[in-house]
Amino acid sequence: MSTTATNDNLTITAAGAALDDLRAARPLVQNITNYVAMTISANVLLALGASPAMVHAPEEAADFAAISSSLVVNIGTLSESWVDGMRRAVLRMNEDGKPWVLDPVGCGATPYRTAVAVELSRLRPAIIRGNASEIMSLAGASGAGGKGVDSTTSSDAAIAAAQALARETGAVVAVTGETDYVTDGAIVVAITGGHALMPLSTALGCALSATVAAFAAIRPPMEAAVSALAVYGAAGALGAENLAGPGLLPAALCDMLYGLDAESVAAFAGVQVMETV
Repeated sequence: MSTTATNDNLTITAAGAALDDLRAARPLVQNITNYVAMTISANVLLALGASPAMVHAPEEAADFAAISSSLVVNIGTLSESWVDGMRRAVLRMNEDGKPWVLDPVGCGATPYRTAVAVELSRLRPAIIRGNASEIMSLAGASGAGGKGVDSTTSSDAAIAAAQALARETGAVVAVTGETDYVTDGAIVVAITGGHALMPLSTALGCALSATVAAFAAIRPPMEAAVSALAVYGAAGALGAENLAGPGLLPAALCDMLYGLDAESVAAFAGVQVMETV
């Protein structure tokens, strides 16, 4: 598998092709994620065509990483034992040359949470995915905002911080919001899609990070992040189309992911390469 992305691979057509390849590969995705997100993350991965496993105990986290295709590390509900499992799994993924995704949930909310996010970001994640406040806090930017695990800053305001974080860590950085942005520090790609109801349904952002990890198993990091955000955004837009509120959205999202095809991805999401610096 190639490790670099070209602009030709950062398109909505490429996202649809990646979805087909993911379903053919059925990657095993290890999730070290929070209690709130476990069920929806597992259901999203199954609907997408991947195989989820929720394995976080330090005693087996590294052993399971050895048999996994990719890993997502989500710091939503922290404890020392879980952080130990995160470290062990991450080190094994790095040792084996396999991709892992960091979701720095609530980075900036408390000193402990921020310290854990910073430590993990230095352990060579392939992709970091967070909201604007989380990415700006992790990058050390001023004006990050944030209210607990929610962002009070627009994704547009976090582009420069995302680029700086990508350059510092070597990771591809995805900052999500009304418009999503993905950058490797030079190229910036904007992804449109989704629906205004999505932030009102808990843990859909966490499930998005799991989706990014699934795509990272079959594509280089930049392509993986762009494809994951486009596919997830299209499914969210379709799923929320006829809903009166957010209550049924997780189930509708899974239904849409299950039946999604390349044509629907192109119709309900967009990808645009913005700049190279």
